[in-house]
Amino acid sequence: MIKEILWIILLTFLPFLELRASIPYGIVMGIDWKIVFLIAVIVNILLAPLLWFFVNYVMHLFLHIKFIDKIYQKIVLKTQKKVHPYVEKYGVYGLAVFIGIPLPGSGVYSGTLGAYLLGFNFKNFIKAAILGVLIAGVIVTSVTIFGEGAIRALFLK
Repeated sequence: MIKEILWIILLTFLPFLELRASIPYGIVMGIDWKIVFLIAVIVNILLAPLLWFFVNYVMHLFLHIKFIDKIYQKIVLKTQKKVHPYVEKYGVYGLAVFIGIPLPGSGVYSGTLGAYLLGFNFKNFIKAAILGVLIAGVIVTSVTIFGEGAIRALFLK
């Protein structure tokens, strides 16, 4: 079981897979869904501040390169100004829904980048990340449990 738990952690850390892969893997491997949910959600939540740190501090190192800084000033800051009213309107909940809907291109990785580009502060980003990860965890776990049950009922009579 330790090997499967390590796989759950690894899959959760992978961009574009995250909970969408780790929860089904753990459940299909026979681990109790509550344990799988808990491990995957905690790991995904812990990933959020690590990504925030990377994006906020490593990104600034690249801004010392003139052409990158010029692009940043032109595109990113302009985009931030345009979307600011929407961030004010939907804020944490809008970002949480984006993180929480388990579709390709959503999740903590893209949510972190989005939060950075939209000018979220760390506190609001973490709130959105926790809420979004919980939403994604519930959706993926539910679909996996009910989907596995349906497949067994249809094909393993």
